Amino acid sequence: MSTGRPSLVIVGAGPRGTGLLERIAANAAELYGGSGLDIHVVDPYPPGAGRIWREEQSPLLWMNSEARDVTMFTDESVDMAGPVLEGPTLDVWAGLDGQTFAGRSRQGAYLRWVYERAVAALPPGIRVHRHACRALRVSGPREGRQQVWLEGRPRPLLTDLVALTIGHLDAELDTEQSRLAAYATEHGLVHLPPDFTADSDLSALAPGEPVLVRGFGLAFVDLMVLLTEGRGGRYEGDSYLPSGREPILYVGSRRGVPYHSKIGYGWEGERPPLPRFFGPAEVDALLARSERPDFRRDVWPLIEKELGFAQYHRLFAAHPERTRVAWSDFEERYAAGSGAEIRSLVASAVPDPADHLDLAALDRPLDGVRHASYDDLQDGLRTYIEDDMRRRHDPSHSVDLAVFHGLLSVYGQLVQLGDTGPWWHGFFSCVASGPPGPRLRRMLALSRAGILRFVGADMTVTAEDGVFRAGSSTVPGATVEARALVEARLPHPTVERTRDVLLRELYADGAAATPEGLLAVDPADGRVLERSGTPHPRRFALGPHTDARGSGAFTRPRTGGPAFRQNDATARAALTFLRALSCHVAA
Repeated sequence: MSTGRPSLVIVGAGPRGTGLLERIAANAAELYGGSGLDIHVVDPYPPGAGRIWREEQSPLLWMNSEARDVTMFTDESVDMAGPVLEGPTLDVWAGLDGQTFAGRSRQGAYLRWVYERAVAALPPGIRVHRHACRALRVSGPREGRQQVWLEGRPRPLLTDLVALTIGHLDAELDTEQSRLAAYATEHGLVHLPPDFTADSDLSALAPGEPVLVRGFGLAFVDLMVLLTEGRGGRYEGDSYLPSGREPILYVGSRRGVPYHSKIGYGWEGERPPLPRFFGPAEVDALLARSERPDFRRDVWPLIEKELGFAQYHRLFAAHPERTRVAWSDFEERYAAGSGAEIRSLVASAVPDPADHLDLAALDRPLDGVRHASYDDLQDGLRTYIEDDMRRRHDPSHSVDLAVFHGLLSVYGQLVQLGDTGPWWHGFFSCVASGPPGPRLRRMLALSRAGILRFVGADMTVTAEDGVFRAGSSTVPGATVEARALVEARLPHPTVERTRDVLLRELYADGAAATPEGLLAVDPADGRVLERSGTPHPRRFALGPHTDARGSGAFTRPRTGGPAFRQNDATARAALTFLRALSCHVAA
């Protein structure tokens, strides 16, 4: 299919593809004066929402951010060359209380509206064509038009540029999951591998039967909701009234605890001046090295110092009565110090250990904790969750909110470094992207009701004697048996194991990947890198399948929005290319 007009194919119409389209509309007046442009949007799921945020899903599933903290629009905090076009946050658009955790279907409606607004904002000569199907392959020479092959179509779309904004992907089973799945089939057990919980078939999890659940993050929260309220249970105050249709969930993970509670208060007063110790200058210095920086050796010490600065700046500014020295003296010594010097400074200047930043304890709170029995663990972990919620809702511990802002700042810088490995993303999610307080209160109610049982940290799962068996380091020697196992976490697709045929074929055809299996892209504009390190002039990629993945396709207002910055850079690069092409064709 070819019209002779310049064209762009966007594969993926979810939030990231929508964000790219919004930036194309914002920049078109400045950068594209061509006679016309065709934009083809390819996605089997609804435009705007895509698969994850589609409106047709359970109303019991919430967003994990307050409605006031969700926007798809740029503001003055975004470091970009294109124009700022402000728009409403989710709460303003939907008429919600800003502190509401809206249902995901409501977010899907918001995203659909953003998509429609972006299409309407395009100049008259730019037309959008929607294709409600999957893209299977991209082919074509570096110097010529690309062919995008679509499911069910005998002929490809011919296009000048391709942008892959395909979002979160499914993955083929790895070696361990394949072994567990085969064992389940052989012995008549239930095994649910990593998946998007809203898409999982949970009907095989029988009422009253024990179910081992490995994973204690946000995917588990969704599972917990669908197997309790989703099966007719309800809450009265701090109690859960079961329907009798619930299975008994035995949950554990590497950490053995749920993610830290969302912070339940707003910011007041002076913000820490971030970035301070991990900003553009430090990132540029890391990138200038002859060898790739090692995250733990080269990057983590800078992050640790940055987060500590955020914490202690807030402590001295908001709670000076809990310090022993003047801020100016502390700041000077903190800036000059590292490692043991900083720890000694903090010990002398901040008397209460509760005011010290302990990132290891935040990440692994059960390290070294042992219980004599699973019954003891239940009491201990309920106390831990209660204490965590209490602190995260207490403004006298506003240093936690300062660290949260520090984490957002760090995330914005890390995008420039490319793939930092899986540990950082897990740590960030655990500390900065945990469940709302109401979800944790319901978790406690389920625990007291006996529907939810905690297994502990460093959870192990074996398949033997016709059952699945789980243990942990927290209760040495004890195990739990069940005939069902759920892996409550998202798939981790690599370019080799993804079920997305297009991405797998792209890698086979020479696209570069990181050691973690992410598609390698040019951090400047998102162009796909070939294995030679050369950017492909006609192919772009944005999103979690790339090594420039940001913290999300939408973000909090006035926090810099790394994804928005990337979208703008890609949109401007694409429009500049297409403008030059249009002028060449016209000549």
